[in-house]
Amino acid sequence: MKFLILENIRSAYNVGAIFRTADGAGIEKIFLIGYTPTPIDRFGRPQTEIIKTSLGASEEIPWEHLKESAEIISRLKKEGVQVVAVELEKRAIPLPEFIVPEKVAYVMGNEVEGVEESTLDLADVVVEIPMLGTKESLNVSVSAGIILYHQIKV
Repeated sequence: MKFLILENIRSAYNVGAIFRTADGAGIEKIFLIGYTPTPIDRFGRPQTEIIKTSLGASEEIPWEHLKESAEIISRLKKEGVQVVAVELEKRAIPLPEFIVPEKVAYVMGNEVEGVEESTLDLADVVVEIPMLGTKESLNVSVSAGIILYHQIKV
């Protein structure tokens, strides 16, 4: 059982790419938090950038929009889901050391600011993708792909 929480992602193109990858990785549901663009906007219109980059995956994977991450994290934890934030942070463990639990929800944060501090405080685990070059981070959609396919069970 795998879930994805996208917190304040700015780019509809990133959201669409993540939907497409999430479909391939078997994500059951995506929670879109804050100002993260949704496949259908508040006026009931399709978000063309998401539809285009997801290649229809945004119509296949169930999604829900919430104002804050805390609500869904609380709900998922009550269902026995381990919440894993993906962030460069002092308590983060390297992704290769992380063993994926049976029930997991990954939190991906804003392209610039990352996962909110209050959300990090609610996470059971924080993982980071080791960076070997000079840059500190990857594009959020690329990071999501790496995270979702880590130890994938087929």
